[in-house]
Amino acid sequence: MADQILIKIGTRGSPLALWQAEHVAALLERRNPNVKTELVVIKTKGDKILDVPLAKVGGKGLFVKEIEESLLDGRTDMAVHSMKDVPSEFPPGLCLAAIMEREDPRDALICSRAKGLLDLPPNAKIGTSSLRRSAQLLALMPDLQIEPLRGNIGTRLDKLTSLNLDAIVLAAAGVKRMAMDDKVSEYIPEETVLPAVGQGAMGIEIREDDPVAGPLARALNHEPTQVIVTGERAFLKRLDGGCQVPVAAHGRLKGDFLQLTGVIAGVDGTPIFRDSVSGKKEDAKELGVKLAEKLLNAGGKAVLDELLDH
Repeated sequence: MADQILIKIGTRGSPLALWQAEHVAALLERRNPNVKTELVVIKTKGDKILDVPLAKVGGKGLFVKEIEESLLDGRTDMAVHSMKDVPSEFPPGLCLAAIMEREDPRDALICSRAKGLLDLPPNAKIGTSSLRRSAQLLALMPDLQIEPLRGNIGTRLDKLTSLNLDAIVLAAAGVKRMAMDDKVSEYIPEETVLPAVGQGAMGIEIREDDPVAGPLARALNHEPTQVIVTGERAFLKRLDGGCQVPVAAHGRLKGDFLQLTGVIAGVDGTPIFRDSVSGKKEDAKELGVKLAEKLLNAGGKAVLDELLDH
């Protein structure tokens, strides 16, 4: 019998992060009978600061930096992240080994009384700390009152009642993974609110030169998702966008062709610039950059410059 291999997986401690890490652990053990996994829970800066909207905390990698440090110092062998939390640059010595098959990338609306977005009352109070979500919602319904909302899914659901909100917006993927989809009033179409870059996809980060974790992680890569998310991330990297700016991008694969749609918006939803590009899937990175340039030239640059000056 082959020697047993222990793989330590770094993860945040939220119920969703643990679900994601356990999902990867189960896949690794099922595919490799000689692999045993152990979860290592790490508290990140983003987990510690819960009373401030993400856009105001600033900096990239709020939910990954401490986990990356555990990879670099050998406490862990793999890290499982939500791709929308992963910065476009990796620390020297680390790399992304796999992007796993994507769950539903849309946003989910959970209402206290209304049936959906268009059924909300005038001046409805909506909970979200995402500038991307609030800007696109305000572009559609300028009278909405946006209330800051942080914490894990359970905490946010509790706040729907405790803060007397009309609705909250969450990532559909997280709601589905937590088996809470019965609470969803409406899945917001991408035409209405474009998802975050990488939303719904999970990534596995490793040390670049790890001869054991490398092949194990790469075997979990889902090529269609990788192509799409690569294009979306190239768009974000060109814009240099973190949590502080209302930008969004979403890709779709049609055969060998990738279509990418992107948004740059002002914080209050005006102005808002939206456009699409398409091309061969092997040119995913170039397409992401092309889309970013298109939106910057259309007026997006002035919006981002103003936001980053504040």
